[in-house]
Amino acid sequence: MNRTLDVATSLAASIARFGTGLRASGLGKRPDKLLELYEFEACPFCRKVREALTILDLEAMIYPCPRGGERFRPIVEQKGGKLQFPYLVDPNEGVAMYESDDIVEHLFRTYGDGRVPVTLKLGPVTTGSALAASAWRPNRGRRAVPSRAPEKPLELWSFEASPFCRIVREKLSELELPYRLHNVAKGSPSRQAFIARSGKMMVPFLHDPNTDVDMFESADIVAHLERTYAAR
Repeated sequence: MNRTLDVATSLAASIARFGTGLRASGLGKRPDKLLELYEFEACPFCRKVREALTILDLEAMIYPCPRGGERFRPIVEQKGGKLQFPYLVDPNEGVAMYESDDIVEHLFRTYGDGRVPVTLKLGPVTTGSALAASAWRPNRGRRAVPSRAPEKPLELWSFEASPFCRIVREKLSELELPYRLHNVAKGSPSRQAFIARSGKMMVPFLHDPNTDVDMFESADIVAHLERTYAAR
């Protein structure tokens, strides 16, 4: 896809969701153990959960489960009994759950102030706009492509509403590359630590411990992922 069109459609996806996942707010207690989310980027229901993670400034271990993927989808079926996404594992509360609305409610009740933002609790309107966002990027992050599994999970600094971060997350999803998600939305208290780590406030930012690479720029990151992990 032409780069300009790629960015424009990704921006349109953010607009379709009214910019949800742009800013952190209403933070509560912090989890001691890392949350685990099994999802895939093109899934509108997964999108709602990722938005909640961004708003609550929560880190999570992401296990991409695109259609046709064989790396993590069987784990979800084994753990939960069915192939349905998103699937959240919260080791802090001893719960594992399907259903995006239930997951969102759990996250805001446990790690926020208990109030789910309006854009995440409008029922059919929320689901419809999430579907519209996916429609702008119909084949991105939806289906697995052959890839080599990394020895160590990658790390991505991102926030849900960023059109450039979305482009990287889609590639991670397609390649079934597990990664630790660090959310650094506007208003995030995690931004200062990120700036100290990276040198500036700019996302996406990828750390690949397998190649000892740190990099900005979505196009460069995508090229690195394809060059390093796509099966040839």
